[in-house]
Amino acid sequence: MDMKTIYLLIPLAPLFGALVAGLFGWAISRRVAHTVTIAGVAVACGLSLYTLNYLLHGGASYNEPVYNWLTINGVDFNVGFLVDKLTAMMMCVVTFVSLMVHIYTIGYMAEDPGYNRFFSYISLFTFSMLMLVMSNNFVQLFFGWEAVGLVSYLLIGFWFKRPTATFANLKAFLVNRVGDFGFLLGIGLVLGHFGSLDYAAVFAKAPELKDATITIFAGHPWSLLSLTCILLFVGAMGKSAQFPLHVWLPDSMEGPTPISALIHAATMVTAGIFMVTRMSPLFELSDTALNFILVIGSITALFMGFLGIIQDDIKRVVAYSTLSQLGYMTVALGVSAYSVAVFHLMTHAFFKALLFLGAGSVIMGMHHDQNIRNMGGLRKYMPITWITSLIGSLALIGTPFFSGFYSKDSIIDAVSTSHLPGAHFAYFAVVAGVFVTAFYSFRMYFLVFHGQSRWMEAKPHHAHADAHHAPAAHGAHAGDDHAAHGDDHEEHHGLGPNDKPHESPWVVTLPLILLAIPSALIGFFAIQPMLFGDFFKGVIFVNNEAHPAMEELAHEFGGAAEMGLHAFAGLPVWLALAGVVLSYVFYILKPELPKAVGKFFSSIGVTKLLENKYYMDFLYINVFAAAGRALGTVLWKVGDALLIDGLVVNGAARLVQFFSFVVRRVQTGYIYHYAFAMILGALVMITLWIGIPLYGAMH
Repeated sequence: MDMKTIYLLIPLAPLFGALVAGLFGWAISRRVAHTVTIAGVAVACGLSLYTLNYLLHGGASYNEPVYNWLTINGVDFNVGFLVDKLTAMMMCVVTFVSLMVHIYTIGYMAEDPGYNRFFSYISLFTFSMLMLVMSNNFVQLFFGWEAVGLVSYLLIGFWFKRPTATFANLKAFLVNRVGDFGFLLGIGLVLGHFGSLDYAAVFAKAPELKDATITIFAGHPWSLLSLTCILLFVGAMGKSAQFPLHVWLPDSMEGPTPISALIHAATMVTAGIFMVTRMSPLFELSDTALNFILVIGSITALFMGFLGIIQDDIKRVVAYSTLSQLGYMTVALGVSAYSVAVFHLMTHAFFKALLFLGAGSVIMGMHHDQNIRNMGGLRKYMPITWITSLIGSLALIGTPFFSGFYSKDSIIDAVSTSHLPGAHFAYFAVVAGVFVTAFYSFRMYFLVFHGQSRWMEAKPHHAHADAHHAPAAHGAHAGDDHAAHGDDHEEHHGLGPNDKPHESPWVVTLPLILLAIPSALIGFFAIQPMLFGDFFKGVIFVNNEAHPAMEELAHEFGGAAEMGLHAFAGLPVWLALAGVVLSYVFYILKPELPKAVGKFFSSIGVTKLLENKYYMDFLYINVFAAAGRALGTVLWKVGDALLIDGLVVNGAARLVQFFSFVVRRVQTGYIYHYAFAMILGALVMITLWIGIPLYGAMH
């Protein structure tokens, strides 16, 4: 089998599974639906690992068009693949996490009536993401970009009878449209000024246009490359949930837990990070764009972490953690440490998928109660979920020798070497973020797995169901649509008076174990080749003279083991430890302390600010959305109803009606009226006939 066939099979295998489960879901059994979709993703995962191995052992990169969609004015719009080590690494991460999510879904969605539909969606999502990362041109990139947006809309609103779910998926769709509009404008500038949409051609021409300007407002020329890169990054801000386009991501917890892991761990939210890394030859030519990226990432990394501290919903804590970690990746992009950003993308994919799936396992064990204040002491009842969640939490906070440590510390070190104007603020944000991350992560961990068991105090009807809904929970029938779609039948959610938490079935715990292994180990083995070896040679372009972060990191790097030991002499590890100790004191030793501290922060208005999420939702709904509705109302009532319907359409009709009314009066039916009109007409004709020659003679 030649490599082109393998590259075609990788995205088409999940697409085939998605089509079978989606189009024939009504006719096939659940077993057939999950078998065909899992097989498709397993094939894609196996072939992706083969591709990575092939490239690591000297295989040539692939960059060819596969299909010519259309040609306009000499510009080709192709479907084509660019498969190099960056692509292969992304393919492996996407397909492996997706495979784990597929297996996990068998257990998690076991009683849901939309089982086949769900498998179809997650397989289609995998196909879309693969098309995005394998593209060798902007057209296919945009296709994959929009396709993951569409499927995420379908997945977030999977329980479509629930108003909160339909609001959340609409919110995600609209916020992403804002980002995608900027992205499309950026692609338009590329086509207009570079004359091609093929990556290789665009990157080759970029240095020629380094000093090119574009005038949008008269007398104010802008750098073409800076504007193009910022617009492309606006697309990444939407997809990768960067401030201020981050508001959709926490609400997307309304979807089932498996898609939280799929969308927020390895795939959709990392599309923006991947895109900027792929575009490194463009971004390296604009310090303005890099500084913009750096500041946006810094704000996201720190301020989204603060919001994680006050969340009581287990999935929302992990969601805000995702926002914060995406901010870290964006900061790395801003200081030209693209390989570090992608390295953190990879390590984060494993431990964040692990934490989301672990959260889902806890939700199942708690009979679909998501409130961490109703948990406690689950370590005894759910040992596999406990140990894997602990590994994920340790990786997240950057514990030395765990995978998250190597990528997170590398980001902090890279920022410390940057000379961009925003680097000082960025350094403060990423270092302070270490303490914040450790505090909220272990707050959740201690409240869920340690301390006293609080579920006996929690009344079932107060339980908070998964995404305000649970897959027909214990006590509900599989076909019960009211329970299955969460129509306020919350008596099904939470532990009853005689219930105890229970460990999840093997289809849930096996993916947890398989994700825990790379969460603990992959950073140690991958840091040298990915950051300081030849892994990204010829793939990522960095101007080391202008942006020396990676060069300076390479000088300081003495090996993975030495880096882990040396960390104890640095600030981040001790900040992380302080966060863990403080959360232990607050939530295990002195559980009365948080209330006292909470009262103080409430008195100065901080709690209200955090509970209202910095009033960003308020701003969007009551200012932008309200202004949009007001403008729409004006256009409807004045533009449509008054001007178009009233004046143009109905006005023209009334004019014809009036003219007809006048003409109709002339048609009386009396012969003498017509004779009179003929005589009058003849007189007019004679007058004109005599008058015209006289006028000519006079002149």
